[in-house]
Amino acid sequence: MNEEIAVVERQGQLFLVPTPIGNLEDITIRAVRILGEVELIGAEDTRVTKKLLAEYGINTQMISYHEHNETQRIPHIMNILVESDVALVSDAGMPGLSDPGFALIKEAIRHGISITVLPGPSAITSALPISGLPIDQFTYVGFLPRRASQRRAALQKLQSLEMTLVVFETPHRVRDMLEDVLLVLGNRGIAVCREISKMYEETFRGTVMDALAYFLKPQGEFTLVIEGADPPDALDTEIGEYLHDLTAEALPPSEAVQKAMRRFNVPRKRAYEIFLNGRKN
Repeated sequence: MNEEIAVVERQGQLFLVPTPIGNLEDITIRAVRILGEVELIGAEDTRVTKKLLAEYGINTQMISYHEHNETQRIPHIMNILVESDVALVSDAGMPGLSDPGFALIKEAIRHGISITVLPGPSAITSALPISGLPIDQFTYVGFLPRRASQRRAALQKLQSLEMTLVVFETPHRVRDMLEDVLLVLGNRGIAVCREISKMYEETFRGTVMDALAYFLKPQGEFTLVIEGADPPDALDTEIGEYLHDLTAEALPPSEAVQKAMRRFNVPRKRAYEIFLNGRKN
């Protein structure tokens, strides 16, 4: 008797594979295996990924997948995913996290494609522990807008957050960004992590003003970990002490209030109320 065999169509799987952010030894054993087994690798920059694959003797076919061609690439990758596995990588770190990938991930979810994410290197989780700032809660900001007005507006929205902030920035914009942080958020504590896991890795800890004085000619890739806002009561106390010290030096109250406004980036009304409360006490 002939046995009827049911043929089940195989569906591929999309693997999100994080890659080293500097040191090629930081890739996981599992990531090397997956990159060698999939049918295709979508790479942010094939020239960068080629070096990684060569290091581990991987010969999997690659195509470029980046923000300028993702609309054209997604249909091709989705067709391959019907039957075969595909890996997505960025130049460094986790694909989709301030790197290309979101559009493809969203499309794969829409079509019911299985997605597996591999753990691995990340500038975020590398910079936070070494910063020396509280990391029980944090907000990942990514790259702030390039235009100064938009960047300051974005910082305004983050001004009252009491949790630590994590920001990426390029070397040619990092000083402008630090100046805007000083202007909008004030002279907070900060850890500036440069070239994480690379030869010239460096972590600078201090205030925003200290960082501006130190990084006069920035080079490399930057991850900034910025102290969160003070709780309102603590900030009021600090402003009050600052105003007391200024007026004790015979500075007129109006000038003291102006200085407090600029230093702590608070409205005049709030600074003046704190001054009046200090006089009552």
